[in-house]
Amino acid sequence: MKVGIITVSDKGFNGERDDLSGPAIRQGLAADSFEYIIVPDEIPQITAAVINLVDVKNCDLVLTTGGTGLSRRDVTPEATRQVIDREIPGIAEIIRFESYKMKPTAALSRALSGSRGKSLIINLPGSPKAVKECLAILLPIIPHALEILEKGSAECGKIMALQ
Repeated sequence: MKVGIITVSDKGFNGERDDLSGPAIRQGLAADSFEYIIVPDEIPQITAAVINLVDVKNCDLVLTTGGTGLSRRDVTPEATRQVIDREIPGIAEIIRFESYKMKPTAALSRALSGSRGKSLIINLPGSPKAVKECLAILLPIIPHALEILEKGSAECGKIMALQ
């Protein structure tokens, strides 16, 4: 599996803050290889990064971190919506549902998930702690989703291990 990680952060992009969320994603996943980029909170840069990771770098899974809140600069969901073929609402719903149990403000997340071709794209929150919590929620379902996207079908009773 090849994973693309996009940190969406004006301060991270400008070198004003160290990115801790992108590395938290990398630590939380077992993958054959990773592609990593930091972009500012700008729709054209976010969409270009996703398209590059999926269409050029052939990432199976693209995880964004940051830009999913209520601030006017938080535009990751809008950018993601522009590049996905199909939305997969259940992924974002389960993240919000389970995260709400740990932190009620998780209900304010506007994150979404979807597919582009055979790739899975998921928006994650911007904090390292929330990234780790969300990955724990997602680990049981990501392999199955990727198998379906790759092969067109999968054994529904079979769950593959990601770690």
